[in-house]
Amino acid sequence: MAAAELIDAPRLRRAAVAAGPAAAIIAVQLVLFPAPAGVFLVGAVIGLLGALVAVGMALVYRANRILNFAQSDLGFAPAVLAANLILYSGLNYFLGAAVGVAAAVVLGAVVELAIIRRFFRASRLILTVATIGLSQLLWVTAMLLPQLWGQRPNTLKIEIPLTWTFEVQPLLFAADHLVALVVAPVVLVAVALFLRYTAVGTAIRASAERADRASLLGVPVRRLQTLVWAIAALLSFTGLFLRAGVVGLPALGVASFGALLFALAALMLGRLDHLPAVALSAVALGILEQGVLWNHPRNPEYVYPIVAAIVVVALAARRTGSTRAEQDGSSSWQAADEIRPIPHELRHLPLVRAVSWGGLAVLSLVLVTVPVWLQWLPGDRGSADLRKAAAVAIFGLVALSVIVLTGWAGQVSLGQMAIAGYGGAVGALAVSSWGIDLGIAMLASGLAGGAIAVLVGLPALRLRGLFLAVVTFAFALASSFWLLSPKHVRWIPDRRFERPTLFGFIDTSSDRTLYLVALASFGLALLAARGIRRSRTGRVLLAQRENERAVQAYGVNLTRTKLTAFALSGGIAAVAGCLLTVLQQQYSPALYEPGSNFAVFTSAVVGGLGSLAGAFLGALFLQGGTWFLPVQWQLLPSAIGVLFVLMVFPGGVAGLVYRLRDRWLRAVARRRGIVVPSLLADVRQDLVPVEPAERAVEQAEEQVGERADASAAATGPPLARDPAGAVSTGEPAGSGS
Repeated sequence: MAAAELIDAPRLRRAAVAAGPAAAIIAVQLVLFPAPAGVFLVGAVIGLLGALVAVGMALVYRANRILNFAQSDLGFAPAVLAANLILYSGLNYFLGAAVGVAAAVVLGAVVELAIIRRFFRASRLILTVATIGLSQLLWVTAMLLPQLWGQRPNTLKIEIPLTWTFEVQPLLFAADHLVALVVAPVVLVAVALFLRYTAVGTAIRASAERADRASLLGVPVRRLQTLVWAIAALLSFTGLFLRAGVVGLPALGVASFGALLFALAALMLGRLDHLPAVALSAVALGILEQGVLWNHPRNPEYVYPIVAAIVVVALAARRTGSTRAEQDGSSSWQAADEIRPIPHELRHLPLVRAVSWGGLAVLSLVLVTVPVWLQWLPGDRGSADLRKAAAVAIFGLVALSVIVLTGWAGQVSLGQMAIAGYGGAVGALAVSSWGIDLGIAMLASGLAGGAIAVLVGLPALRLRGLFLAVVTFAFALASSFWLLSPKHVRWIPDRRFERPTLFGFIDTSSDRTLYLVALASFGLALLAARGIRRSRTGRVLLAQRENERAVQAYGVNLTRTKLTAFALSGGIAAVAGCLLTVLQQQYSPALYEPGSNFAVFTSAVVGGLGSLAGAFLGALFLQGGTWFLPVQWQLLPSAIGVLFVLMVFPGGVAGLVYRLRDRWLRAVARRRGIVVPSLLADVRQDLVPVEPAERAVEQAEEQVGERADASAAATGPPLARDPAGAVSTGEPAGSGS
């Protein structure tokens, strides 16, 4: 009996891991949001279809250790293609489904070969941002597909040509529901059996655990990753194609941010790679969603803060370091290559100083005189473009807050625009209801944003990397749909107001003045951030990003350090939100919708997390390019441009600019005969002149010798140097402990 209990104990633990989160969610639904059996069954159907997407996301995580934000779109484009063939070309339903299956498999393989494989050695953060750009590219492609048939449908709904119906009170179910109830579990079980009992599935699991070791053993890791992406696209297509028969595919895409939150929540509840737990959690979340909708039909937004709370509780309850993602460390989620300053050997050259300060002066003059150029545009276009230019400067502030938090402190946040939204709400209240000066309103918004960011940052004391990204994304959705909605929060004013004065005498009613105020705010924030970066606080932030344990060994309080980063970042973002509300002369929740969080984060990464200038370059590239380019070219910076920049210039646009600067500095040093070791260290040896390289080595040896002599004079007898150049103490080798 005891032996049987010991044998069953591991099975019971595995069952608890798989079914525990789902059982807890169902318990919450039954107690707080009870619903009839028919509603429960609808939730199970929706949850099963969502489980297909979530399991595909888990497979990609296993293969690449990233959150694939394009997972739904991998299936959405083939599903739209199949639906158009069936609805507008008259193709048989089952033939259309077969075409969609083939298109999904090909699309998944092509995406991995053409895009994902380019990032095989890149930071996981860079690859995750690349999936955001890929998501938008696939989404736009799917939206354009119906135009091939001259159609612009609001909803794509395709019903299976079967007449089966059944009733579960109080709802009547069609054949599409029954097919989903049968096909989705079969597909999930088939994937599980494939991974468990086939040689290819075993190789996929092995390469997911240790890709480098599997590669040394002869496992074709990259080909297996191509197969994983094809399977993930097939799973996503199956879920969305079946969903088209149950509820339809809306014109704005099934891959809404709400659906993404549900998939991410299931992923977190399933510990990222426990496929049974992911699938069961997705089903339970679907049931919870329908329960909330049944009890609150007029307020469907209730479900988002509930799911966000579930994500936070689930991540807070888990043990730190319990998953492979944390065992791998968070270094793979860092992409902030530090931009080195001008070498001191060249810093004081008249030519270098003239170019540096002259370039800065020219750039400042161009930015300040933008209103003069735009006033020559016909009609109201100049005023509209001036407001767009002011918005670019404001979004540059938000991107700057991302650089402080992610580039310096290594904390991945997908909720910066939500923080800006709170700043905008406080600013609207201060200006429109209290009549406060704009300067004081900006200060109040900054303090409020810093305080809220500290609260959001509390999970960062235990979580990093993708876990913190999911928490902040859940916070952003809960804020967008509930906490920042004037519909639910009465103190947020939604009426228009006149722009206030700044410091009592600067009238901001004109677009030109407000543009200059926004530009000046960005400049001051840039100078302040530059000063913080050079202070002890900045050095500590970067040190804890690289090695938390080493920083703790020096007595640094990590809790205070991390919360300081969140406070600084939140304050900057909230000030930007206040300026954005004043620019619009009204608090508009649409400005802080979930997609804007991805936009500002992407702009910071594309601009370059390692440089403060990346905030401006990223905002100019992404927001500026999207707003100022013609409609037919707007996809260039937002999707194709993001992928191109990340593939060719992983350090962002700022990395390219500074690389060109270093090339010019290297030419200046070569012409002047000046040896600059920091500029010679990152070029091939065959490109370095022999004499300067030898002089650099001699200078380095002299410096080492001087330091060694100084150390010997202070601590003991002189150190000897062996023929290989190694420093020794004269003691026999191996005499130490």
